[in-house]
Amino acid sequence: MPASSPTGFVLRWPSSVEVLGAAARWAERQRGNHDDLLAVGVFGSYGRGDAGVGSDLDLILILKTCTDPAWERLRRWDTGSLPVACDLLVYSLAEWCSLPGWNPRLAEVLEQDTHWLAGQPPPAGEVGLQLGADLGGLKRDWEHGTTTAASRPIDRHRRQA
Repeated sequence: MPASSPTGFVLRWPSSVEVLGAAARWAERQRGNHDDLLAVGVFGSYGRGDAGVGSDLDLILILKTCTDPAWERLRRWDTGSLPVACDLLVYSLAEWCSLPGWNPRLAEVLEQDTHWLAGQPPPAGEVGLQLGADLGGLKRDWEHGTTTAASRPIDRHRRQA
């Protein structure tokens, strides 16, 4: 994002807190505009808390139902307002719940890395995901459905190899 300097303009990569805040606002807007959207989660480097300059934003969207082919599902989701490039995974609830059966490695990665930004994800017992998360400076109050900025910086542990 451009910022002025004495010698002209300098490009500054947004912080993780800025990116996650924008993603949470985007997710809430999408939930308000799409009745079939159950949940929006972040995974990948922003989900793990190790995003840096050049990192894209990986989002997963869970829909009540969806019969469109994978390449058609992306058309209705405008991510242009997000501050970094974004990759989307869009699954129906049935596909999401059956993911460990047809793509166990992806299911494992999503179980470890996904933090929900908006909506109510499927019950944790069905897919093995935790519902609460520290989103790198953003706290989610699941009972009240609100997202607030936290004052402390990102403090995440890297996974052991």
